[in-house]
Amino acid sequence: MTRTLRPALAALLVLALPAVAPPASAHHSAAMYDRSHPRTLEGSVKAFDWANPHVWIQVVVANDKGGFDTWGVECTSVNFMTRRGWSRDTLKPGDKVTVVISPLHDGSKGGAFQSLTTLNGQPFKTVADE
Repeated sequence: MTRTLRPALAALLVLALPAVAPPASAHHSAAMYDRSHPRTLEGSVKAFDWANPHVWIQVVVANDKGGFDTWGVECTSVNFMTRRGWSRDTLKPGDKVTVVISPLHDGSKGGAFQSLTTLNGQPFKTVADE
């Protein structure tokens, strides 16, 4: 192989590599959530943030010290939730709810959404309902 061909071949290989490499996932991991120990929260909706990339529910829950804690519940995308019957008006501040989450491993007041039931007993679909 000639000296002038080697750099051209090397450049071609470098440029061709992305075309044959497997695609990488751009989404974050769910490793921070403890899916094996679901936790049920009963409280009031403080905020319902209908936004991408993830919808969030802030729930105010009574704690064992006589006070209240605000829990952050991470849901899926607006598109995903819309296909399951949710809308930006599904929850309002003050709504009484029971939410099942996969809590954070580090003990912080938050988790990944599993299911929700309103005070009137209306359940909302989860990923597992497919």
